[in-house]
Amino acid sequence: MNPNAFIAATFLFLGVLVGYFVKLWVSSRRKSSVETKAEERIKAAKAEVEKIMASAKDTAARVLSDAQKEERERKQDIRKLEEHLLKKEEFLEKQQVEIDRLSAQKKDELEKLKNEEIKLEEERNNISREMERIAGTSREEARQKIFAEVEEDAKDELTKKITEMEREKRKEIEEKSVEIITSAIQRYSRNSISDITTSVVNLPNEDLKGKVIGREGRNIRTFERLTGVELIVDETPESILLSSFDPMRRELARIALEKLLKDGRIQPAKIEEKVEEARAELDDYVEKVGEDAAFEVGILDIPREIIRLLGRLNYRTSYGQNVLQHSIEMAHISGMIAAELGLKVDVTKKAALLHDIGKAIDHDVEGTHVEIGRKLLKKYGMSEDIIRAMEAHHEEYPFSSPESYVISAADVISAARPGARRDTLEKYLKRLEDIEKVVHTFEGISQAYAVSAGREVRVFVVPEKVDDFGALRLAKQIASKIKSEVKYPGEIKVTVVREVKAVEYAK
Repeated sequence: MNPNAFIAATFLFLGVLVGYFVKLWVSSRRKSSVETKAEERIKAAKAEVEKIMASAKDTAARVLSDAQKEERERKQDIRKLEEHLLKKEEFLEKQQVEIDRLSAQKKDELEKLKNEEIKLEEERNNISREMERIAGTSREEARQKIFAEVEEDAKDELTKKITEMEREKRKEIEEKSVEIITSAIQRYSRNSISDITTSVVNLPNEDLKGKVIGREGRNIRTFERLTGVELIVDETPESILLSSFDPMRRELARIALEKLLKDGRIQPAKIEEKVEEARAELDDYVEKVGEDAAFEVGILDIPREIIRLLGRLNYRTSYGQNVLQHSIEMAHISGMIAAELGLKVDVTKKAALLHDIGKAIDHDVEGTHVEIGRKLLKKYGMSEDIIRAMEAHHEEYPFSSPESYVISAADVISAARPGARRDTLEKYLKRLEDIEKVVHTFEGISQAYAVSAGREVRVFVVPEKVDDFGALRLAKQIASKIKSEVKYPGEIKVTVVREVKAVEYAK
């Protein structure tokens, strides 16, 4: 073998062998580096897991602590509520015991008073019999004797007065007065109008009745609460009946309902909006009615405030007779009579037109309508002649001028016309007014309306002043007071409503 070739082969073998070992060493180093990195990543992952676990434990502990705290607070609230209810129950039991005690005490006192009354009656009878024995005559005989003496004493004076009246040509005076009154009545003629307690609103279609009632009746309840008028939705086709003894409320309800029907969107918020619009519209219309009445009788210098009150009389009745029409009629008749007698026509007509002006606000102000009217006319600068002429038409004040006699006569003439007045209707309306006045004597009342022909009174209270227990107590107190102060047939249902409304705005 060639030595060089052997050496070359040897070196080649050694190179291959060295390369193999170098490659093996490099591979080992790379494997060691990958394992090291893997171990580092595993350690980092374990640290992250431990950190997450610690955070989760802290969060869980905090949530558990909040839950336990909330549970403790809830238990405290429940305990306080239980204590409050127990105190209420104890208070009510004490009140019941006190009521029972007072009832028994009053019963004993009533029994004693009855016994005392019996004793007093016996004493009175004994005294009367003793007096009759002493006087030697009975009680009835003594009364007749006194009447006979008085009649005898007054006979001469009566005869004298009759003779004087005959001398003054009484017959001639009466004939002249009848002539003047008859002439005034013939020259002025107006139909007598009697208002009723209901109004009818026609519907475009029958489906609107459901909208007016609303879901579970919420629309009709809201409407009745805001207007004080009862809505009667029955089988009558395409119509709704408005019922109220107060014509002003009824007119307000009619205008508001017609606006709602025209709008088509009927729900509580829209009802409140339309009722306010109707109230403003009604105020304008009332003023226009007052202006028309003054213009009709030829009076143009009445203050604006009096004009508004005059317009309100269009929604008041006296024994079923419209008060404004009655006043206009009186102004015409009294003006004619004053002209015939040579009196102040302008003063007489103004006094006649304004004689019942106090009735415009007598629901809101204490006193008779005559007294209220005098104060109103003084307040707004009407002349003293007008006040003196109107104040005597019910003889609460003396007749202080010739015009006052004319006003009184015109009042009687207008009221006495056949069919002009209905006593039964006036008594019914007066009873409804009395019921509402009784309710308003209690504290915490915001609104009260007599509905269902006086068989029910609905009372709305201020929720901040009257709580739920107070509402129950108030209903009993109102029922008791109505029973003692108002005369009525059948029974009256007292409904006390305590309504809380929360309103906030998102800005």
